[in-house]
Amino acid sequence: MSAPEPSVEGRGSLAPVITQRGLYYEELATGVVYAHRPGRTMTETDNVLFTTMTMNSQALHLDAAWSETQPFGQRLMNSMFTLATMVGQSVTQLTQGTIVAQLGMTDISFPHPVFHGDTLYTETVVTAKRLSSSRPGQGIVTMVHTGRNQDGVVVGTASRTALFWLTPTA
Repeated sequence: MSAPEPSVEGRGSLAPVITQRGLYYEELATGVVYAHRPGRTMTETDNVLFTTMTMNSQALHLDAAWSETQPFGQRLMNSMFTLATMVGQSVTQLTQGTIVAQLGMTDISFPHPVFHGDTLYTETVVTAKRLSSSRPGQGIVTMVHTGRNQDGVVVGTASRTALFWLTPTA
């Protein structure tokens, strides 16, 4: 069941209603760079909350004094938070209401650390797509997310496969 359309009362009977959504399978193009904005500044609060909520006791995320003695000289953002934010930044532009399910992720890497105060910007490139052979009205899309910090340095990459809806027919 789909959500009801927002009311147009008080705007006149001819007022158009545009509902924000992601892209349907047919609307996704391979090789296109989808730049997701705005960026997300990563905070100490984000790091501590995410790390403790996920029961990750890694001192590199929680212990400032100890982390100062380590190679990067400070705490690192939890890489799982970085990954989740990269995927999350793509939702409104690509998958909001148009994804059936996430099927898997591969080739995840974090080539440069993210620190408190860094801003993450994510881009997605669709690398492959095909119609589902077992699920009519759906298609399988593979995309690569790339996260960069405010200086343009790549801080994370992940290949993600998801099941999308085809454009609904009337």
